[in-house]
Amino acid sequence: MSAGAQIWPDAVVAAALFAIDPAGTGGVRIRAGAGPVRDRWIAILRGLLPPAVAIRKLPPAVSDGVLLGGLDLAATLRQGRPVVARGLLADIDGGVLLAVMAERLAPSTVAQLGAVLDARAVVIERDGLSERIPSCFGVVALDEGIDDERAPASLCDRLAFAIDLSPVPLAETGDAGVTAGDIAAARLRLPGVTIAADAVEALCRAAASLGVASLRAPLLAVRAARAAAALDATEAVQRAHVELAARLVLAPRVTLLPAPEQEQDEAEPPPEDKPGEADASRRDDAPLEDVVLEAAQAAIPPDLLKRLQQGALRASRNASQGKQGLARMGPRRGRPVGVRRGQLVAGARLNVLETLRAAAPWQRLRRQTEGTQSGADARLVIRKDDFRITRFKQRSATATIFVVDASGSSALQRLAEVKGAVELLLADCYVRRDEVALIAFRGRAAELLLPPTRSLTRARRSLAALPGGGGTPLSAAIGAAETLALAVRGKGHAPTVVLMTDGHANVSRDGSPGRAAAEAEACEAARRLRATGVPAVVIDTSARPQPQAERIAAEMSARYVALPYADAARLSRAVQVNRTPRIGLS
Repeated sequence: MSAGAQIWPDAVVAAALFAIDPAGTGGVRIRAGAGPVRDRWIAILRGLLPPAVAIRKLPPAVSDGVLLGGLDLAATLRQGRPVVARGLLADIDGGVLLAVMAERLAPSTVAQLGAVLDARAVVIERDGLSERIPSCFGVVALDEGIDDERAPASLCDRLAFAIDLSPVPLAETGDAGVTAGDIAAARLRLPGVTIAADAVEALCRAAASLGVASLRAPLLAVRAARAAAALDATEAVQRAHVELAARLVLAPRVTLLPAPEQEQDEAEPPPEDKPGEADASRRDDAPLEDVVLEAAQAAIPPDLLKRLQQGALRASRNASQGKQGLARMGPRRGRPVGVRRGQLVAGARLNVLETLRAAAPWQRLRRQTEGTQSGADARLVIRKDDFRITRFKQRSATATIFVVDASGSSALQRLAEVKGAVELLLADCYVRRDEVALIAFRGRAAELLLPPTRSLTRARRSLAALPGGGGTPLSAAIGAAETLALAVRGKGHAPTVVLMTDGHANVSRDGSPGRAAAEAEACEAARRLRATGVPAVVIDTSARPQPQAERIAAEMSARYVALPYADAARLSRAVQVNRTPRIGLS
């Protein structure tokens, strides 16, 4: 039997159970691209739902006013009192919300949707309003993500069923097997269906054994079992219904496989018993917890461990890379991210619509206190406190400043390896469209070989022509990196310093030799760089880790990486670990 032939029946059953109790089961996550298979499943769901149940689409980008509702500006100005406009989540009460491209929903939208699903009500506290509108609905999240793109975990946690229709061909799709009349009758029977305490305990124990940490999963499994019992026209949940709930609700959430128990020798069945009858007898006599666990394990994908490992690797990689640049809040440029109360100063952009929303609820009171004209021809009374200024968010570019030790103590041992690491980092910066700069120090001074640029060719050419040999003017190099980092920051960019050295300073800033004075000046320069708040990484490029480089990193409050036997790829990964998003306000 193919994978599609096994998945499609479960997908149809999930649609039937969801149609019986949309709000109780939360919803269904369908992972599949747009196509006839997904359209077939949606058509089956539409056919099972009662005609009175509305289905509304939730686009990936939606504003708070459209989603939750708020002040109806036109009606408020016309009637002279605050009038509430119902949002999408309030209008869908008793229906089904179809979240298109769920993997692209904004975090704020997911948070608001989750709050409404939990409270079963839309709470509006904005624009001078305070309203609570009851709303119960189910969600169908259409996940069209590619590779590691997934629908938000916080949303999926609130949905009972998760079906992957990607492996299902159109030829293996069939009919629902139940009718809309069966679903309507089951919806009427559902309130009277009961479930025993041992069945609830078995689902909870099975969830714990399979590594399902969420407390919502057993609750959703109980509701799915009750819906299955209602569909079978039984007044109480039976063992088969609990097994079905474990397979559909718990199995997609598995994060670990339970330890296999030691097998015990069993007697052979009597010759007169058929094998199927013997298996059924042993299954009926087995504890309910074991049966539920076995049902969930049977539905676990065979490549579960491999997928979990790949997911962990993707998470660690995404956490190490992150978004680069400084998130800045400014009044003029960038992406609009809301409004704030403010004054009409130079450069501020007045949001006329939000200003009217702020002023509208107070018009009747202001006209009474000021004795102004009332009626349809009355002018609006706007005060300074009503002004709403649009806020913009922009992400500045990142500039990575490479400070490379090309002195005699490093050139013979690690300079070639450092060049390889910088090559990898340059390619990474080019992909991100970040700027790079290169400072080399050897002999008596530090030299800026490459000002901040996005040209990969220029950076590689400067790196290839870098000679080696001479003294180690470490203090001059750190001072040059500080000067360049402050200049980069002055342009609105976010600098990062990557210092590659063995820490053996032996040349002072004035060019005079002397190890003790040179090391003292290097520590002082490191402290000055720390005071600027510029993030830095110190990579010890010596053959063996030395305390000198670690001391410089400590004075600089930088990440210290000792890689005595590393190749270029490991050096590159060590620098990327230090790259975390930095948020700032301006």
